[in-house]
Amino acid sequence: MFVVASLVFIIVRLVPGDPAAVMLGPDARPADIAALRGKLGLDAPILRQYVIYLAQVATGDLGQSIFLGRPVLQAIAERAEPTICLTLMAIAIAVLIGLPAGVVSAVTRGSLLDQAVLTFAMLAASLPSFWLALILIRRFAVELHWFPASGYGPPGASFLTRMGCLVLPAIVLGVSSSALVTRFTRASMLDVLGEDFIRTARAKGLAEHIVLLKHAFANAAIPVLTVVGMTLALLLGGAVVTETVFGLPGVGSLVVSAVLRRDYPVIQGALLVVAGVYVLVNLAIDLVYLMADPRLRR
Repeated sequence: MFVVASLVFIIVRLVPGDPAAVMLGPDARPADIAALRGKLGLDAPILRQYVIYLAQVATGDLGQSIFLGRPVLQAIAERAEPTICLTLMAIAIAVLIGLPAGVVSAVTRGSLLDQAVLTFAMLAASLPSFWLALILIRRFAVELHWFPASGYGPPGASFLTRMGCLVLPAIVLGVSSSALVTRFTRASMLDVLGEDFIRTARAKGLAEHIVLLKHAFANAAIPVLTVVGMTLALLLGGAVVTETVFGLPGVGSLVVSAVLRRDYPVIQGALLVVAGVYVLVNLAIDLVYLMADPRLRR
């Protein structure tokens, strides 16, 4: 977290652009820009700004947004709901597609069905998310009117209405993420299906679905859990393009607007929060390992 905070602080200040100049517009006088820089504390030496920033972060204060005029944590919290709901829906779609597809592909290794699953996984990983988003918008929003084309519902919209606005973007993210889940599930299942205990289970006359689900998949789940957890963390921080295409007021769009405005505190705070979520997801995966595999507890 310290390394992330330091790198983000340095990188955002290496990018050309001055927040004060952006706020005052192209017709601002140099004296006005200098005065605003002093008010915002941007005229202080970089090392002093860095020390002040780390001291704030150490106390849980991510700073004050230059443009929004309120704490960064508050700005992120206001935008968190669409991003969190979108991520959970997308990971659910990825798992519902990837796990069965990976298991079927491993069981039917070398068959036409296996090749079809691998082809789908490669296409899902290769298709640009913005292109797939535009295709879905045209078909299901513009032509069929099943879902809204953009936005997060009108003010005061119900929870179901807002979730309906997330269906198309969740499909976009879920389909692309399902490729990785499919490939890892297939590879892990192939490793387990060649083990001696699988042959022993079949020799004992157990039904094939019991062998596959209770014995094979249960032992192949550890690598899959890792992929699902990492995919969840990546989706939380990587939904910027999808949120922008669908006009969702999430954390991704907040970061995009902050970059365009050179709103340093928001950029730093958002990336630091994403990094923290990534660390917590890694910790959660390690804890889930202990529940999924009794051998690790011993």
